[in-house]
Amino acid sequence: MSEEIFDLIVIGAGPGGYVAAIRSAQLGQKVLVIEQRPTMGGVCLNEGCIPSKALLDSSEHFALARDKFASHGIEINPPTMNVAKMVARKDDVIKKLTGGIAYLLKKNKVQVMQGSGKLTAPKGDGVHRVEVSKDGTVTVAAAKRVLLATGGVPVEVPGMTFDGETIVSSKEALCFSSVPEHLVIVGAGYIGLELGSVWRRLGAKVTVLEMLPQMLPRTDREVTDALMKVLQKQGFTFRMSTQVTSIEKKNGRAVLQLKSGDKTEEMVCDKVLVSVGRKPVLTGLGLEEAGVANNGNGRIAVNENYETSVPGIYAIGDIVPGPLLAHKASEEAVVFAERLAGKDAAVNYDTIPGISYTWPEAASVGKTEQELKEEGIPYLAGRFPFMANGRAIAMAETDGFVKILAHKDTDKVLGVHIVGPRASDMIAEAVAVMSLGGTAHEMGAMFHAHPTLSEAVKEAALDVHKEMIHA
Repeated sequence: MSEEIFDLIVIGAGPGGYVAAIRSAQLGQKVLVIEQRPTMGGVCLNEGCIPSKALLDSSEHFALARDKFASHGIEINPPTMNVAKMVARKDDVIKKLTGGIAYLLKKNKVQVMQGSGKLTAPKGDGVHRVEVSKDGTVTVAAAKRVLLATGGVPVEVPGMTFDGETIVSSKEALCFSSVPEHLVIVGAGYIGLELGSVWRRLGAKVTVLEMLPQMLPRTDREVTDALMKVLQKQGFTFRMSTQVTSIEKKNGRAVLQLKSGDKTEEMVCDKVLVSVGRKPVLTGLGLEEAGVANNGNGRIAVNENYETSVPGIYAIGDIVPGPLLAHKASEEAVVFAERLAGKDAAVNYDTIPGISYTWPEAASVGKTEQELKEEGIPYLAGRFPFMANGRAIAMAETDGFVKILAHKDTDKVLGVHIVGPRASDMIAEAVAVMSLGGTAHEMGAMFHAHPTLSEAVKEAALDVHKEMIHA
C-alpha cells in the first residue's frame, strides 16, 4: 500500500499553525495538521491570550460595579465575586473558540492528527516524514513540505521551579480556585501585569518584583511611567531593580529572599507567579536528526520564505526571530502560504503592535522616543491627554494620553504610543497609517468621529506641528 503524501504538514495548531494550514488549503494545498493537544488554538486560545482576556473582562466588570457604578447613579449592594463561576465562564470562552478553529479546519478540508510531531532523517527522495506519537503509538506522516509552528512556553528560572500550586506559571494563574491573599509576580512584563490586574481587582495584594529599573522594558518610557502610576493607584506594589535570590516553601506559603543593591530581605506570600518571559518550543522536534540549523540565539534560522537550512522544511512564529506574539505568528503564516503559492507577500516587521491589556491599556507600534534618540533620528513629538477628550470624560476614564513621533524632516510617522482606555483598539489606526507610510499631517487631517476616544489620536497628530485645537 503506497503511503499518503500531503502537500504540507503543519506541526502545531496555534495562531501560526492553524492560520498557515487554512490559508494553504485555500490556495489548493492538501494539508495535515499535527497537534499534541486535543483542542486547537495552541497556547493562545487554550492558556494564554484568550483566557487571560476573559478573566480581565470579568474582573473589570466586577471592579466597575464595586468602584464606579455609584458615580453613574447606579446604586447596588457591594458586589461579590464567584471565582468558580468566573473561571467556568473563561473555560466556556475557550471551548467556543477552540471549537471554532476545529470547524474552520474541517471546513477548509484540513486533516488533523493528534500527537507529538517529530522530524525524521531525510531519505533523499524529496519527501519529508514526521513521526507522530500518541499514547505509545507512533504513526508516520509524509509530505512534500513541513512547517514548524510549535510556539512557546514560559521560561522557568533556576530555583523557581513551577509546582502548579505555590510557584506557578501563567497557565496556573488563570485557574486559581480562590483569590490569593498575597500574589507576588516575578517579572514586570505584559503577562505578569495583566494577571496581576485580574487578581488585584478581586482583592489580592499584588507585589511585582523586577530585576530591571523599568517595567515593560521595550516600551516608551513615558508610557511605562504613566501606567505604573495608575497601577500603583489601583494597589499594585512595584519593587524595581530587585532580584529574587531564592524561594523556599514553608507550610503552603512561599518565602522569598530578595536582594536590591546591597540590601537583602525576606518576603512571604501564598502564590508566586514567575513571569519573566517565554521561550520557543524546539525540543523533541528532531531538528538535529533532520539537519535544521538554529541562528545561534535559540531560534531556527529561516530565509525570506521562512524556509530553514533544510529545503522543504519551514518555520514561523515564536521559534523564529522576532517578538513572541500571536499576531506576528499569524501574519507570518499567511505570508508563508502565499509566498509558497507564488504570491507577492511580506510581513512589515516595523509595524508589529505590542499591547498590555491592563486598565488603562498600553499599546505601542514603531520606534520609542528613547530609540529615536539613541539612533540619532531627528523627530517631533505630539501628545494629547485623555483628560481633554470628551468621550473619555463622559466615560470617566481620563487616565493616559496619546503620543505620536514623526520624522522632523519628512513628517513620516515613526511611532505611536497610547496609554488609556481601549488603547488596544486605537493602535490599529496607527498600524494602518505607518504601514502605508503616512505622515502626522495626514493623521491630523483624517476624519475622526465625534465624540470618540480616537479623537485623541487626531489631536496628538496635530500637536506634532503645534496645531492642536483642544489644548
